[in-house]
Amino acid sequence: MDAEELLEIVNEQGEILKVAARSAIHGNPSLIHRVVHVLVFNKKGELLLQKRSMNKDVAPGRWDTSVGGHVGIGEDLSTSSKREMHEELGISGHEPEYLYSYLHSNPFETEHVTTYRCTHEGELFFNREEIDEVKFWSFAEIHQEIGKKTLSDNFENEFLTYLNYIAANPSQ
Repeated sequence: MDAEELLEIVNEQGEILKVAARSAIHGNPSLIHRVVHVLVFNKKGELLLQKRSMNKDVAPGRWDTSVGGHVGIGEDLSTSSKREMHEELGISGHEPEYLYSYLHSNPFETEHVTTYRCTHEGELFFNREEIDEVKFWSFAEIHQEIGKKTLSDNFENEFLTYLNYIAANPSQ
């Protein structure tokens, strides 16, 4: 039997407080844990989304952020983003660009999210145990699906955060 995943509990600034089992953290939104997201774009500016497996405990069957995962114990955020890119999509050799960090909370969990982005044109080898499908979406296609339960709540929040970031940083 696999050992349960351990996660770092952090404060609102992302400072590590202690370690706890995933099962103690998920389901308790008062415990904040760290995650990384990587927004993967193609050269046309379309955003890669992954359709989460129906076996996932959060947002099964919904389209979600290109890459997202828990930060490993003692792992720095940049390393975590690259590890998750490789594990989820088979992408390696990229240095994702840091964009921003924020807190995202829902009735199930609270995450301290750190978001990166990169451009990728090569093949994708996604983890079929966690992901049912991947596809590039235009921003117009994403806008059409917001609020329709096609996209995960976490991704809808990430997408709106990204649009606000772009509006505040027009040179980006």
